[in-house]
Amino acid sequence: MKVLVLGGTRFFGKHLVDSLISKGHEVTIATRGKAKDNFGDKVDRIIIERTNSDSLKETIGKHYYDVVCDNIAYCSNDVKALLDSLKCGRYVMTSSASVYENQHLLTSENEFEPLSHDLKWCSREDYRYAEVKRQAESALFQEYPKLQAVAVRLPYVIGEDDYTNRLYFYVEQIINGNPMNLDNINEQIGFINSAEAGEFLAWVAEQKFVGPINGNNIGTISLKEIIDYVEHKTKIKAIYSSEGLEGSYNGQESFSLDIDRASNLGYCFTELNTWIYELLDKYINRANSAL
Repeated sequence: MKVLVLGGTRFFGKHLVDSLISKGHEVTIATRGKAKDNFGDKVDRIIIERTNSDSLKETIGKHYYDVVCDNIAYCSNDVKALLDSLKCGRYVMTSSASVYENQHLLTSENEFEPLSHDLKWCSREDYRYAEVKRQAESALFQEYPKLQAVAVRLPYVIGEDDYTNRLYFYVEQIINGNPMNLDNINEQIGFINSAEAGEFLAWVAEQKFVGPINGNNIGTISLKEIIDYVEHKTKIKAIYSSEGLEGSYNGQESFSLDIDRASNLGYCFTELNTWIYELLDKYINRANSAL
């Protein structure tokens, strides 16, 4: 298949492109031309301005793609600018668990229905992140009902290549001896590995189903379990203080995403505990090397 990827030069986007290439697809990555990649001659490249519909029509609008994988659709205007400018057979949008207003363990897809959400044409700055992602999904499914489209809802994505450093924050503060102010140490949180997120998106690109779908590694973990592991491995005790640095995941209550829909369609997620401790080991080595 001819696949166009927007947002394929870093984090799970790179894993998506690698997976598509390994499956034998003809991949084009569309970027602003500012980020380098290591794909060599394995991909074609197009420089675009994502929010400029004229730019989109003059570049990707000249071609037909079997699938478009869009990792950078943040709002309804993003969706409209893109889908009004190109022709494709299938559109896979990376969405977020943030679309769910009442997150809890095993949150299912039917707990946010984009077809009934009040659609507002908006830019990324108009609302908080959760609402602009809801608007992106609402625009997709309400305005383009004939398009074979999927919204892939992901929890926190983590990995060695996680530029947000949200999980690394806890490891770094423990090793550096910095006090932390944490308000949810016992909450159970769901994650997905960045490599698996990319593989899942590539798998979705090859399927025929439409609508929202959750992706989540099997199982959850608490910050206490994470901190206990780091303390055990480093022999350094975490310091807690109301005056300390605010935790990256502060305010997050226990939650994970129900993956029955993906499982029933044939995708098998790995268990969280098979890789997260190895990731923490790498974070520990990274923090020690930075001292």
